[in-house]
Amino acid sequence: MVVDPDPLYINLIKIAIILVVSLIITKWSIYIVKKIGSQFNFELTLIQVINEIIKYSVIAVAITLCLREVGVDINAIIVSLGIVGIAVGFAARDTLSNFIAGMFILADQSFKVGDIIEMSGKRGKVIKLGLRVTTIKTDDNKIITIPNSTFSSSVYVNYTSRETRRVELNVNIPYEIELEETVNSMVKVASNCQWALPQPKPNVLIKEMTDTGIKATINVWVEDPWKVDTYKSQLALKVKELLVVKDCRENVKE
Repeated sequence: MVVDPDPLYINLIKIAIILVVSLIITKWSIYIVKKIGSQFNFELTLIQVINEIIKYSVIAVAITLCLREVGVDINAIIVSLGIVGIAVGFAARDTLSNFIAGMFILADQSFKVGDIIEMSGKRGKVIKLGLRVTTIKTDDNKIITIPNSTFSSSVYVNYTSRETRRVELNVNIPYEIELEETVNSMVKVASNCQWALPQPKPNVLIKEMTDTGIKATINVWVEDPWKVDTYKSQLALKVKELLVVKDCRENVKE
């Protein structure tokens, strides 16, 4: 007499096979999408979103098949979800709003993977744009996760939406120093910086006259927005040295 194997044992084997196959399908699908994306120069953001859709779709199918193997009536679950749909929708409203916001970000191309953005005083490079959250990495290697819906309700800055970025340095020019000559010298100092772009040319704007001197702003355009603070610091040191030299010359003349 042949004894039938334990049904529970058979079901566990089937579930294990489903999970392994799902994992393999997910890994290979993501690999293929990346391969095709790199071959046809797809945006990295689009590749990540497609991979997210594949991953969650495979997970949903795997869960459905596993529930069926343990005898759960899928149709009954669907009906139950329909009955409590309002409660589920209320509980999942944040997830849904994040998903919709992620779709709008992708469609509007507000920013993409590799861009440098700032929100609520936090600035970093976008390393992942998912369906629910966006992940950025700061210049000190901190990882920050931002829900996509936040971008719909808060103001944020995309520093790389344009090809160039401006470095602004506020300067106080003492009245004792000859203004026109000093302005020309500051433009020359800014232009001699290796990281300064030749076009647009660096310039100096006179803003106002105060009790301590003349307020001006030096504007220099650069390519790398990630190093704006570093460039600003380097420019400040050069301009300070210039002003000290000119101030000493004026004192010698007197």
